[in-house]
Amino acid sequence: MKILLLGKGGQVGWELQRALAPLGELVALDFDSTGELCGDFTRPQEVAASVKKVAPDLIVNAAAHTAVDRAEAEPELARLINATTPACIAAEAAALGAHLVHYSTDYVFDGSGAVPRDESAATNPLSVYGRTKLEGEQLIAASGATHLILRTSWVYAARGGNFARTMLRLAKERDRLTVISDQIGAPTGAELLADVTAHAVRMLRAQPALGGLYHCVAGGETSWHGYARHVIEHARAAGHDIRVAEDAVEPIPTSGYPTPAARPLNSRLDTRRLRTAFGLALPDWQQGVDRMLAEIL
Repeated sequence: MKILLLGKGGQVGWELQRALAPLGELVALDFDSTGELCGDFTRPQEVAASVKKVAPDLIVNAAAHTAVDRAEAEPELARLINATTPACIAAEAAALGAHLVHYSTDYVFDGSGAVPRDESAATNPLSVYGRTKLEGEQLIAASGATHLILRTSWVYAARGGNFARTMLRLAKERDRLTVISDQIGAPTGAELLADVTAHAVRMLRAQPALGGLYHCVAGGETSWHGYARHVIEHARAAGHDIRVAEDAVEPIPTSGYPTPAARPLNSRLDTRRLRTAFGLALPDWQQGVDRMLAEIL
């Protein structure tokens, strides 16, 4: 099997290079890739031509405009990267008879309520990022390509910057921290997403009827405040020099930390469809976070 991976340099793309390698010949591109093939999503026709040239059996798109606040100021660019170019890729996938894997987000929902949303729940994005990601989903679904769209949330990886690194740095520098406590979700490792993708792709190749939209997040739930406290106390227990006291990590509401793009308060996603279809057990979020912390501490 020939596999084309787009967005190889991102958190998920980096892990996908590892997870997909045993499945076949892997061609991996990023926005700044040079040579005859183009992975720059601001050039949709050139990306589509590269797909046609590689002629893969499987396309995995891990590229996206994920700067949520910046997207509010550059909606055309966000739409180009999150919707227009994925639609061009999907059209080429349909023409080639290739399978397409694409990643989406809990930001397609408005974050109301307190129960996990399943794949049939009504969407109502609050931000440019959410709207463009939803449009990307819709265009891929309409393309005729056999596809797998995985909606996820709160993605992190050991490589590069992440929320845990920021909290650890601040906890070593400050006597007091304030962290948002009314946004609820499940921190989900890029490593888990990559492994789920590789497993699902094997089954999708044998059973194309498994294609469609699925929610994929780690098990359990927490707030950003709960996530921060878990990270800080893990580091303290491991003997690292933590300045902030345990009772000085204080919860604040989202309204106390305004941002250009609205965040959904409820990021809970129901993963039953994914677990049932692909025979998966998704570990609780603490397990992946602890693995990541063991790597970065």
